[in-house]
Amino acid sequence: MLLGAPLLLLAFSSVRAATVVAPAAQATQHITLDIVNGPVSPDGFTRIGVLANGTFPGPPIVATKGQTLVVTVNNKLTDPTMRRSTTLDFDGVFFNSANVFDEGSPFVTNCPFGPGESYTYSKYFSDCLFSGDQTGSFWYHSQLSVQYADGLRGTLIIYDPEDPLQHLYDVDDASTVPDWHHNSSVAGLASYIQTQVIPVADTGLFNAKGRYNGGPDVEFAAVSVTKGKRYRFRLINMSIRANFLVSIDNPDAHNLTDIVIETDGVATVPNTVDVLTIFPGQRYSIVAPIRRPDSEHSIDAVIDSGNPAHNLNLNATLSRGILRYEGAPNAEPKTPMTSGPTGPGTVALDEANLVPLVAEAAPEPDFNLTFNTFMPVGITTWQINNSSYIPPTVPTLVRVLQGQTQQMDFNQSENTFVFPANKTVQVTIIDAADEGHPFHLHGMNFWVVKPNSTDVVNTRNPIRRDVAITGLNDLVVRFRTDKPGPWFFHCHIFYHFAVGLGSVIGAGLDEAAKTIHPTEAWERLCPNYDALPPDEQ
Repeated sequence: MLLGAPLLLLAFSSVRAATVVAPAAQATQHITLDIVNGPVSPDGFTRIGVLANGTFPGPPIVATKGQTLVVTVNNKLTDPTMRRSTTLDFDGVFFNSANVFDEGSPFVTNCPFGPGESYTYSKYFSDCLFSGDQTGSFWYHSQLSVQYADGLRGTLIIYDPEDPLQHLYDVDDASTVPDWHHNSSVAGLASYIQTQVIPVADTGLFNAKGRYNGGPDVEFAAVSVTKGKRYRFRLINMSIRANFLVSIDNPDAHNLTDIVIETDGVATVPNTVDVLTIFPGQRYSIVAPIRRPDSEHSIDAVIDSGNPAHNLNLNATLSRGILRYEGAPNAEPKTPMTSGPTGPGTVALDEANLVPLVAEAAPEPDFNLTFNTFMPVGITTWQINNSSYIPPTVPTLVRVLQGQTQQMDFNQSENTFVFPANKTVQVTIIDAADEGHPFHLHGMNFWVVKPNSTDVVNTRNPIRRDVAITGLNDLVVRFRTDKPGPWFFHCHIFYHFAVGLGSVIGAGLDEAAKTIHPTEAWERLCPNYDALPPDEQ
């Protein structure tokens, strides 16, 4: 169903499940990312982007369970029309509170760093993997404003040589479905603030390739598949705004059974579906067995990026990849582009049906918190409980280390909610406008005890993940405050986040002030950032 182009992830494209251990030779792997301005044209329209090592997506980061990764980021940005500072977030990868300062959340756990500066996310992964229990599909991106819309995003896969579901697949690969904008993120955000019309993407991409109305016939991303093989496709939505409806055209010709086996890095009881919707920040692994050697067919990744009348370049059905059988000619599918399967019998992914492979009951809450989300008429701000998140000038963690650990120490505009350590918090998110906000929690998973697709509360074996979608029905999640520190909890539609749809969970801040010991490099970040001229921030 979902496949990865070899050009995207050479490091582990077409890897046999029995040998999915790369790279295993080194206990520590050093990675360098040079953040540069350079030309990029995934849909044939060339623009200047913000790129890791000059590519879009950035180079894949690949690790094996228990391995230590040290990521050095060099800021070499020069284009004055875009943000020239930056900071990276590694979505879904957790770590203990001792190095929350490397978490990459600007104005919560750190300050961005400007052009000509470097920062090393050392011990980030070794600390998060000290217990050796986190594997799966993740990604990295700029967390500064909406900068990652300019291209600063890439995949991060942590393989498990003893994957308990490994018997279900033969080949392990990865796929991305990012939206793409021809205008820069700075221009897009300025337009949004002025008009209240959120930017609509020009193109939906499948593995960094796609087409737009009137644009060139860019070759669709393709991968060779072989009869009799079972393919694990890791689908990662790296969009700034769009969700994608993913399916395969003419599935009867393939006689496929598409099985969800991973949700945001959590191994999942196999769940058979025909089509799934994936929202920004979410990740799923799907297994698709290839049983018949038919001609080419497309993987349809229909993009939903808002009202297409706001951008006539967007054609939702031009988001597709090619499933090409071994030995077949280099040709496009003859079947028409569709919006995916519909009608009686079609099985769509329902979050309420996702069950973790290792069941874990959700603990009873010690605290209850309600988020009412809305945008006032005529003002481009999103609010939680009548307050838009405005980043403080001094990051939350800096102030925590200075002794500001109580609720009264934070302004209302910071949307910071302080709870004692080692408690359970239940958050009910009310989305009366049915905007479909993908809420993402940094630093930990939450239990989705009531997805918005149902009124049933499941505390016995709910799915654990770090991004869940709101809707007309309330979304209810629970998490533990057993990792002391401040953690972002925000909408992963970054245009929404940039105008206020964010909050900070202060978990055991008294404990955090005692146990967190930053490095000298971290302590230099804010003074250096504050000294930058405004056009370099």
